[in-house]
Amino acid sequence: MDIKKFIKSVKSTLGLKGFNQEGKKKSLKELLKKLNRRKKSVTELLKTSLDEKEEKELKEELEIVSLQIKKGKKILYKLYAKK
Repeated sequence: MDIKKFIKSVKSTLGLKGFNQEGKKKSLKELLKKLNRRKKSVTELLKTSLDEKEEKELKEELEIVSLQIKKGKKILYKLYAKK
């Protein structure tokens, strides 16, 4: 997956705002930081008592975020390997 496509898909999927694309590595690192923060907040929300529907939605979101983090790290690794 192309870096620009990855960033665009993550932004649209998770509704991230206030994101500027500067350099490939820098923007990807920034995006991974935001994804990690999102993952942490969703995990904390899951620890609180919620109804089944909200819990299911949060688990799905956590799964999506985790997958996006994994993809982002893979792309970032490839960028550093090209050097």
